[in-house]
Amino acid sequence: MSTFEGLPGAVAVSHLRVYDRPAVDGLRGGTPHLHLACTEAYVVVGGTGSVQTLTTSGFRQTPLAPGALVRFSPGTIHRIVDEDGLRVVVLMENGGLPEAGDAVLTLPPQHLADPGRYRSAAALPVEGSEAERERAAFARRDLAVEGFLALRRAAEAGDPGPLAAFHRAAAGLVRPMAGEWRRRWREGAAAAAAATGDRLDALARGDGGHLAAAAVHAERPIAHGRFGMCGRLDVYRG
Repeated sequence: MSTFEGLPGAVAVSHLRVYDRPAVDGLRGGTPHLHLACTEAYVVVGGTGSVQTLTTSGFRQTPLAPGALVRFSPGTIHRIVDEDGLRVVVLMENGGLPEAGDAVLTLPPQHLADPGRYRSAAALPVEGSEAERERAAFARRDLAVEGFLALRRAAEAGDPGPLAAFHRAAAGLVRPMAGEWRRRWREGAAAAAAATGDRLDALARGDGGHLAAAAVHAERPIAHGRFGMCGRLDVYRG
C-alpha cells in the first residue's frame, strides 16, 4: 500500500505577518506576484487588511479580517495589503513547488526578458546581515509594486496586452524548472492522492489493515521571521 508522510494532500503551511512598511504607492504590504502551478489560500487569524488581485477578469480588492478564507488559482497576481497588524495562515498547494520557483514577481518588463537579470532583482542575499536582507526584501517589493501598478493601469484602461505579455514572460522564466517541479509533484501531491486511492481500494475489500499503522506527528516551525515575498514567515518542514 502506498504511504505519504507529509501534510494532508501535500499542502504547505506557513504563518505570515504581513509587511507594515509603506511601498512606493503608500500602501503597506507585500510583493505582488503570481504562481504558475499552485493554488494558494489565506486564512486570516489576526488584524485587518485586503488582498489586491489582477486577472484577465480585471482588478479586485478583497477585504481581510479574522475568519476570512480567500483562495486564488494559478495566474492570479496577488498583493496583500496590511491595515492593522495583518496575520495570515498560508495554505499552498503542491508543497515544495513555490520554494522551487513557482512564483514570479511583477517586475517591470525590462527585468523579465533575461533570466539572469530577473534572478538578480528577485533574489534575497543568502549571506549578510539582517538589515541587508531587509533592504533587499523591500527593494524587490517596491520594484514589483511598480510593475503591478503599470499592469493594473493598462487593464483598467481596457488594454490586455501588458498582462498577456507578463504571463508569457513568467511562463518563459519557469520553463526550465518544469521537470523538477514534476518530480516534486510526483513525490508530493500525486503520492498523497495515490495513498488515499490505495486506502479506498482496501476498504472496498473490507480490509482495514492500514489502520494499525496510525501515527501522530507534531512539529514546531523550523524558521521564524524569515523574509518572504509578503511578510515575515514562520515556516514548517511540511
